[in-house]
Amino acid sequence: MMLINILSVLAGCVRIAAGFMLVPILMVPDKDAGRGSDKNSYNSANKHTNKSTNKNSAGITAKTIITGIVSSIIAGAAIGTGIIAFNGNEVARIAAEIIVIMVLSTVLLRIEYRKCLFVAFFYEIAAGLCQFVIGAGLAIALLDEKYMDAKVYAGQIAVWTVCIASIALVAWIYQKNSEQKRNNRAFVIVAIVLFFAIVTIGSQDRLAIPQDTVYMWTIFTACLFGAFLVFSVSKQYEVEKKLAQVNAEQAELLEKEYTELNNAYATNAKLFHDFHNHIGMIRKLVTGGKYDETVAYLDELQAPVRELTDSRWTGDDTIDYLINGKIANANEHNIDMQVQVEYPRHANIKSVDMCAIIGNLTDNALEAAKQVGNKDERFIRLTIRRINQMLVIKVENSFEAELRSENGQLKTTKKEGGIHGWGIKSVRAAVEKYDGTVQMTQENMVFKAVATLSFQGTE
Repeated sequence: MMLINILSVLAGCVRIAAGFMLVPILMVPDKDAGRGSDKNSYNSANKHTNKSTNKNSAGITAKTIITGIVSSIIAGAAIGTGIIAFNGNEVARIAAEIIVIMVLSTVLLRIEYRKCLFVAFFYEIAAGLCQFVIGAGLAIALLDEKYMDAKVYAGQIAVWTVCIASIALVAWIYQKNSEQKRNNRAFVIVAIVLFFAIVTIGSQDRLAIPQDTVYMWTIFTACLFGAFLVFSVSKQYEVEKKLAQVNAEQAELLEKEYTELNNAYATNAKLFHDFHNHIGMIRKLVTGGKYDETVAYLDELQAPVRELTDSRWTGDDTIDYLINGKIANANEHNIDMQVQVEYPRHANIKSVDMCAIIGNLTDNALEAAKQVGNKDERFIRLTIRRINQMLVIKVENSFEAELRSENGQLKTTKKEGGIHGWGIKSVRAAVEKYDGTVQMTQENMVFKAVATLSFQGTE
């Protein structure tokens, strides 16, 4: 009897460990979600927002895995001992293990507790169903009810078959790094097979099985399908919500840049509209011998043009206007903005992507530099350099506000809610189109963001 109790306790430890490892697998984003919307927009946004959850197939480190396994062993031993001491039933064991898996996943993996609860419930019900089906199948085949009793050696066959299968399944998914869509399909197939197995067991007359037991597991099977349906709908809602946020952020960026371009074109239009009047005035000053007044008048006319066509830029009108607009904004707030550009000609980098990268990085730099109390210390340095077939975009700026980090990533310090904070996500989305990376560091009150892109084209 002692050995049976030890095997039961160890089985509980294995089940909890496998359930803990299963949580991040199910939380891997479905890349084919959002089929009814702009899939490319969703994928580009989803690609980097979940980047931290794609390590080791599910965003957990070796330290987290070890901690989770050790915690699972301790919790499993405690639950198993308690069930044996108080003669608890199967339902009590399942409920206790669900709670432990949820708590461990929420604390160690930092995943929302409702998602952890769903996966723990799904896993424990599926494991219990499998154990019942295997035990009942052996009992019916061999006409021996002992295979359905986990308190005897024969019953431990079903228990440990499920435990070993759970560990093997989790290890296989981690090794294959399979996507959630395929995982979901596999779980649906398992649920359907279990349902038909329960129906078959309930309808057979080879071995008498208590009907209340069959009814209980039939209800659990229905709950399994219901939980999966709720999970699928919830994931689709999150996909649509994330897509709406991305679209809103893109719309805000486009509106901002359109306003700046419109102001630039309005300035040009005004200059051309007044061209004849200016020519007449210059002619009058020259013929009158007022050369100093002529030079001053020309300087006054040249000022708005200089703001639009200062000698720095890329050769791409859209990007040039964007940089000029940021410089004008910096000047309005007494921020010294320096720009150095070495931009490749005929590269395959789209203007809209460059605007997303430069625009968002410089917007963040402007926001931070504005908060520096000493105006003499306000600065922004924008550097664009090509190194072979790599384009490096570096933005440095002074700052005073305390930076916040979460899960190793710097977070926005803006107090407003809504779509703020999506600027960096848009930068990552644009950079990743060109197999690039974004790195952000800060040292000595200087914040530095570096985006690296690979491109094709000629100088």
